[in-house]
Amino acid sequence: MLERILQYLEEKPVCPHCNRPLSLCHAPPIHVGDGLGWGSEYLFICLNDDCPLYKNGWQFIEQQYGHVGSYRYMQLPGSKESYSMMVGGEGAFTDSVVDVEALRRQNERHRALQQALAELDDCVAQKNLAPVLTVILDEAARQEDRKRAVDLLAPLNDLACLEPLRNHAYKNDYVHNEVNLALRELLQKNFLKECPFCAELVKARAQVCMHCKRDLPA
Repeated sequence: MLERILQYLEEKPVCPHCNRPLSLCHAPPIHVGDGLGWGSEYLFICLNDDCPLYKNGWQFIEQQYGHVGSYRYMQLPGSKESYSMMVGGEGAFTDSVVDVEALRRQNERHRALQQALAELDDCVAQKNLAPVLTVILDEAARQEDRKRAVDLLAPLNDLACLEPLRNHAYKNDYVHNEVNLALRELLQKNFLKECPFCAELVKARAQVCMHCKRDLPA
């Protein structure tokens, strides 16, 4: 998807009415003319409020049709097909401009996730915690993939996972609960526990926290 968008942006089309560059926008789900869609996920649209087509369109539509509206110039990517698209308000399409940087970040996240998933099978042998954390902490990853990564925490036996996993804001309650169970098993495996007051690690049989000096519950 990102590659296609970057290819579209290389076209650099301009509005014939104001000679300003067109903005690449997400296409509306319904074609206002025939309801069949635009034939493209994206549209080049002139968002220049000083464009003569847009400025003069308000008065034209009011006089011709008796309601509020105007026109914005629109062109299909990869094509010279264009329309004067009727819009019903001043903010039309201004919030639908394609955020290329956000798509770059999404693409990078997806690639990192795919690489991490490919490395899960060997991560215990390689003592590599990184792919496990990548999968668990990616809220867009599938639940079954995150659970698979959680199940590797105890075999990895790496306490470095504790802080990133404790500090993550989980949106999936099931994954959060599985992580808590895995961390409990990991701590027990290392004869440790977390101080409920300062969150530092202490020996499982400790009665006083060596960090905050608070009495620990039995």
